[in-house]
Formats: sequence, C-alpha cells, structure tokens
Amino acid sequence: MGSKTVVMNTKPDAGQEPPVRKPAVTLGIQSDTAFNEAAKRLCGRDLCSIADLTVEETAAIMELAHAVKNHPEDFRHALDAKQMVMFFEKASLRTRLTFEAAINTLGGNAIFVDQTQSPLGERESLADMARNLERWMSVIVLRTYSHETITEMAACSKVPVINALSDLEHPCQAITDFFTLEERFGSAEGLRFTYIGDGNNVCHSLMLIAAQLGAHCTVSCPKGFEPKLDIIHKAIEIAESTGGSITIQHDPIKAVSGADAVYTDVCTSMGFEHEATKRAPIFKPYQVNEDLMKHAQQDAVFMHCLPAHRNAEVTDAVLDGPQSIVFDQAENRMHAQKALLLMLLGGAKRISSGRGRGTQARKRPSLT
Repeated sequence: MGSKTVVMNTKPDAGQEPPVRKPAVTLGIQSDTAFNEAAKRLCGRDLCSIADLTVEETAAIMELAHAVKNHPEDFRHALDAKQMVMFFEKASLRTRLTFEAAINTLGGNAIFVDQTQSPLGERESLADMARNLERWMSVIVLRTYSHETITEMAACSKVPVINALSDLEHPCQAITDFFTLEERFGSAEGLRFTYIGDGNNVCHSLMLIAAQLGAHCTVSCPKGFEPKLDIIHKAIEIAESTGGSITIQHDPIKAVSGADAVYTDVCTSMGFEHEATKRAPIFKPYQVNEDLMKHAQQDAVFMHCLPAHRNAEVTDAVLDGPQSIVFDQAENRMHAQKALLLMLLGGAKRISSGRGRGTQARKRPSLT
C-alpha cells in the first residue's frame, strides 16, 4: 500500500468512465419467489457484517426498506410481541432512537441496557448472557468496541444478533446510506461513490455494500490509514461478480472527480480519541469543502454518518449546503432498520415489484 495511488480493481483515471463489465449475477429482486427465498434465508440469521449477506439478500433488504418507508401502515403489527434488547458500550443518538422507534412502530418492544461503564463480558460471560437472553428476547442488538464481542454473542445465541457498530464494521449505517442513494438516484448500480477520510468501520461496510450493489467505490485516505486488506479483497471479490469496482486513491481531488456521491466521517473514531491531535494535520488535506465538491458531478450529494466535527472533516458550508443529504440518512436509519428487523424476525413481505423506489431518480450517463 506504499504507492501514491493503489487501484484495487480495474478503473481508469479521473475523468474517464468506469469499465463496462457485465455482472455475473443479476442485480435486484426479479420476482416474488426470489424475494421470498431471500427472506426465508435471512429469517433467524445474525448480521455481524455486510459480508454475511449475499447480493440477493442485500437487494431484498433494500426493496423492503423502500416498501416500509412508503407504506408503513402495511407493517404496523408485523412484529407484535417481539422483544428487542440493546446493549451499548458506546454513546448513541441515531442508532438507539431509530432502533427503538423501528421496533415500536412494527408492534414490538425495545429494552435498552447501558454498558458504557461496564464492557460486555466483564460481569458475566457472553456465553452465559446469550443463554439467558435467548429465552426472553427475539433479537439482540449490540454496539461495542470489539467486533469479537458481537461474533461471540452471535455464536452463542439462538436468536439473531445485530451489529449496531463495532470497531470493524457499521453494517446498519451502510445499508441506510445506500438505501438513501437509491432514493436519490433510483439505483446504486453504476453509481460513482467516493469516501474521503479514515479507512474505518463505516468505510469497511460502505465498500462491501457498494460492491454488492454494483457501484464504483473509491476510497481516498492518507497513507497508513487505508481500509483493512481483508475487507478490500472481499469487496473486490464481490465487485467482480456485480460489475462494480473498488479503488484506493490517496489524492482526494482525483477521487472526487466525477463522483455522484461524496461521503466522509470523523477522522478520529470512538476509541481512538488519544490520537486526535496527531491525526488532525494528517487529515487536513482530506477535508470536504466547497472547493473539493466542485470536482464532483454538478448534482452530486454529500453524505456523513454523523455526528460531524464541523469545520474539521467537513465545512459548515457543505454540511448545511444544498448538496447535503445527511439528515435524510439520519431519518432513513429507522426505515432501513425496520426492514432488517422484519427480515431477521420473519415479518417480511413483498408489496410489489419495484414500487416505492426513489422518486428523484435521474438517468446517469451511459458507460459506453
């Protein structure tokens, strides 16, 4: 990873179109049978990583999220009497409230356990916790520091476990973000998506889901802050089957050139606060500001998972500007997580093929 530009999949220089590659798999859900088969496979499953999902399963979750948002009345009692428990080692605004609102409006109930002062597994083993929780709860939602906490709980529990953020991934955020992009552009297939900043947990999940949906994903980060190699390789493997691409690019201007969506996150994630002073000058050239956004498409959108450090990784002018869809993302956490809960708890149903997709969709230029 020592060179200035590392192209991890075939993609030309800035200003040229991404390569035309026919997907090896069919993207999207093509029939009621395909949707029902994906829903059946997901019922009772865990979601620890985006990589846990197949291309078809991701498409089914996306379609259901559109249906849930546009027709909430059809799902009002889909999870009656279901119980969801949330154990959070990290502070939260959007994740906690959107998960609670999601299951409450589907007929279920949420119970929150604050673990910010006592890490999971410290008072009682994760295995013993899981054996208790599976007798009372329908689903377990974890927001932790260590990804191994989530995978161990999942291995021990007979009920679904959802990763609501770990040091490795943030799958619920990534599902939401590409659901939001589908609303805006109609489809993520062929979309030019650029992530600027630290190759962190959010970045990992975004790369994986971009690959699953056939998008062209570019990550621009300082040297030494690239995404994990195993995540890069997995995303490349997926992209090869969907016609997408994965690029690691150290030059933020080249990375943003021609982008349909520009995404950034804080330069110092939770758990790395001690590195904030060291990181600040390293990430300064990667700030998303009005000058950088000028290199993207004229109708490009700006995205951030929030909370944002204003005038650090992004300026106020961009965050509050007309291209920003950050609060659409925040709203959509609830809708996307409704779809996820419905899938894992057996409440999913297909309303109609393709109904309720983005109303603001535009046709992207041909890749020929």
